[in-house]
Amino acid sequence: MADQEKYETASFAAGCFWGVEAAFRELKGVIETTVGYMGGHTKDPNYNEVCTGTTGHAETLQLKYDPDEISFEKLLEVFWNKHDPTTKNRQGPDIGEQYRSIIFYHNPEQKKLAEESKEKLDSSGKYRNPVVTEIIPAGTFYPAEDYHQQYLEKRGRKFCGI
Repeated sequence: MADQEKYETASFAAGCFWGVEAAFRELKGVIETTVGYMGGHTKDPNYNEVCTGTTGHAETLQLKYDPDEISFEKLLEVFWNKHDPTTKNRQGPDIGEQYRSIIFYHNPEQKKLAEESKEKLDSSGKYRNPVVTEIIPAGTFYPAEDYHQQYLEKRGRKFCGI
């Protein structure tokens, strides 16, 4: 299991976790994806509780990746391009704090790279409004219920549609 030791973890919240997971699952170097909840104050929340907006959790994708095949910078690039990081507590039709934009960092290097990439994006002029993405330490990750895992893939879809 020497390979397991070289894998790293990344965690992102960017709206509904189904579409976020689908975008990252296709990347070469991403070994495993799990959707769930992070960033709140309730222990072991479930989907219905998170949807009430009272747990403080965000729908989150946690992934395991091989840094020899894909860089954290590339993961950040996909994250920024997957959603609108200027809308607080909203992505498309989904509204609530569980849909906020967050980079959960797992080590000081991830924090540094996330802050640099946010600053670069914010000053790029790409968006009229400021980037509101939070950059916070990863806390306890609670995997979502089984039916949420690879939700779109199980249904033969690659994208969430309205």
